[in-house]
Amino acid sequence: MFGLDFGLTVLLIFCLLAAAAFEFINGFHDTANAVATVIYTHSLKPRVAVIWSGVWNFIGVFLGGIAVAMGIVNLLPTEVLVDSNLSHNIALILALILTAIIWNIGTWYYGIPCSSSHTLLGSIFGVGIAYILMSGDQSVSLNWSKIQDVGMSLLFSPIFGFGLAFLIMYLLNHFIKNKEIFKTPPADKAPPKWIRGILIATCTGVSFSHGSNDGQKGVGLVMIILIAIIPAQFAIDKSKDPTKLYSAAYSIEQTFSKIDTTKSNADDLKLYKSITKSAGSISLTLKDVKSYSTIANTKFFNIRKDVIKITKYLDKITSGKIKTGFGFSKDQMASLKNDTKEMKGYTEFAPFWVILMISLSLGLGTMVGWKRIVITIGEKIGKTHLTYAQGATAEVMAALTIGASTGLGLPVSTTHVLSSGIAGTMVASHGRKNLQAKTVKTIALAWILTLPVTIVLSGALFLLFRWLFSL
Repeated sequence: MFGLDFGLTVLLIFCLLAAAAFEFINGFHDTANAVATVIYTHSLKPRVAVIWSGVWNFIGVFLGGIAVAMGIVNLLPTEVLVDSNLSHNIALILALILTAIIWNIGTWYYGIPCSSSHTLLGSIFGVGIAYILMSGDQSVSLNWSKIQDVGMSLLFSPIFGFGLAFLIMYLLNHFIKNKEIFKTPPADKAPPKWIRGILIATCTGVSFSHGSNDGQKGVGLVMIILIAIIPAQFAIDKSKDPTKLYSAAYSIEQTFSKIDTTKSNADDLKLYKSITKSAGSISLTLKDVKSYSTIANTKFFNIRKDVIKITKYLDKITSGKIKTGFGFSKDQMASLKNDTKEMKGYTEFAPFWVILMISLSLGLGTMVGWKRIVITIGEKIGKTHLTYAQGATAEVMAALTIGASTGLGLPVSTTHVLSSGIAGTMVASHGRKNLQAKTVKTIALAWILTLPVTIVLSGALFLLFRWLFSL
């Protein structure tokens, strides 16, 4: 398999199955986010609801793109993904996946709505930090700009969700004359058809959004595994024409060759040397190359590393985040943007079979394990039980928030967005005293503890596995 010996093939299969297991757990751990309202309001039977949600989660992964997945991959330093010692890569992957699975299973067992996003990101940070501390290489660092973006997304999305749900619910309370929608669902009785239609539509929207965002995290996890274990096959997208990558690198070289660096400051000069060196390395490696088979396997990671370095800097230059004295013309900036977009296509990709595997894992996982967290969502966040209007409002807000985040390529916590939305509707209806303090504190505590616990656990497991594999 992929030219690996039997032992490595077994390890690769095990890691891929573990990634599928994580996404399966993500499915049943987060199922309640989509199906809680339709089950709790008797709009759909539980079996029908979870199957319906599973199908839309599956569709969401396929149609959601891979921006979030690549954001997950790019959180780690490129050096971490391909260590010269393959056992170190296996240690990294096992530590990352086992940490995510352990924390997800634990919180699900106790019925705590916890974020799979926080769990996976904490695991990635943990192994990344442990690697950096062990290597002692000052040039290796986490992608702090991406971490900052992800951190802000995870921090503010629940706050935004609470506020938006509160506003929508407040407006409904004041302007909707038909009070049927504000009633608590009676036992074993389906709501009026128009309310039922709204609730099913919102369930569908959250399921699709969950798949398009959370499903991509599983895709990113699988790509980390493939790049770490078999970079010769997956460091760059071999389905794309190598001559176009050469052309983009050569074009960047030519654009930068027109810069007069004699008056450049130290920062500009450093940036200039870094970009031209990486572009020159790609051009040299790919010159006259028509087929990837003529390139030594050891060079693919270097190509990936150079592409990521170039695109990272050019993104900042062309967006104005880095102010330079290079004096590019409008046409030159347009050329650099096109070259950057072309280059990204070679590192930001996921094979069809990876997306299919994660789609199936998430969809199947969504069909089981829903009951524990549905009760928390429906009955334990507020002192009053969930009404039709509150359920629909929270899910409309969740679908909009998650969809917007997916469009921006940012991971968010479906769990925390929806839970905060439920809380917002409860406060809008009956004031803050309507919240059950114990449940809110438990959810908040899980939200606060997830990152530090998973960072420490994944880092410790990484160090343990590295030590065991070195014996």
